[in-house]
Amino acid sequence: MSAAMVATETVKDAVRAACRAPSLHNIQPWRWVFDGAVLQLFLDSSRVLPTDRAGREAIIGCGAALDHFRVAMCSAGLRSDVERFPNPNDPDHLASIRVARMAYVTDGHRRRAAAIWERRSDRLPLQSPADWELFEPVLRNRLGHHDVHLDVLGEDARPRLVQASQLAESLRLYDSTYHAELRRWTVPFEESAGIPYSALATASEGGRMDIGRKFPAVHHAERRNRIQQDQSTIVVLSTDSDTRRAALTTGEALSAVLLECTMAGLATCPLTHLTEVQVAREIVETLVGGDAVPQVLIRIGHAPATDEPPPRTPRRPLDDVLELPGG
Repeated sequence: MSAAMVATETVKDAVRAACRAPSLHNIQPWRWVFDGAVLQLFLDSSRVLPTDRAGREAIIGCGAALDHFRVAMCSAGLRSDVERFPNPNDPDHLASIRVARMAYVTDGHRRRAAAIWERRSDRLPLQSPADWELFEPVLRNRLGHHDVHLDVLGEDARPRLVQASQLAESLRLYDSTYHAELRRWTVPFEESAGIPYSALATASEGGRMDIGRKFPAVHHAERRNRIQQDQSTIVVLSTDSDTRRAALTTGEALSAVLLECTMAGLATCPLTHLTEVQVAREIVETLVGGDAVPQVLIRIGHAPATDEPPPRTPRRPLDDVLELPGG
């Protein structure tokens, strides 16, 4: 097999791993183009939802995929050199990526890549994370090279978060476009898109989730009855601006947080509904202080050890998202 073929197969494997990144309602809004030397990442504007008019949340998903790609390539012994927004005339051209050989692949590189396939968004109530005071510095260290702020909200902030979540829901009570989106991306489906029915909460389970997004309720056996109320720790990722570049960077930082938590045996669930409605976003802003712009919140905690892991959400076929030479 030629070197070019090996490189193409390596890129395909890494893009396949990158596409395990989370995105709003699992819309998977990315498009990759590989010419044999450089990999390009584009926002697939056809998959941006009407309620995400500026594409902010879709770009966050693409940023998470970009970081996943870098992690996967490192485990293959390749460093990714990324130029963000390389074409000023095309704001949907998010990144241009070239790779170079690394001197050595560590066990840490391999473990982080393995975490891509282990991570799930856990929408059920969680137990509080043990030894958080030891884990938090590790998490902050992982974000050291990202231009993103991480704030850990204490229990005293929870009532305000609940208020913000309830306010966001009430302001959208009659928003037919929003509810049509939720229905479209959560009903039982056959194609590899959306959130699996089994990953959603029943009405009872949702009632124990005080700050989660309210998805259409499903009907199946009750889970985690011992956790009467969600006890997860809430962190907020914020940026200094609300640009497309800030959204992309947020996604990269989100990936770093999720993978670090997965490696530590912690369950996670990103929350974006609190930053979709301006008045709710402003409440979160008061909780983090300063002039930072909240982009995404993350629930972090422990799932009971006896639980089966949530099912892996399906992904679009690789041929749908990756264009190869001669393709």
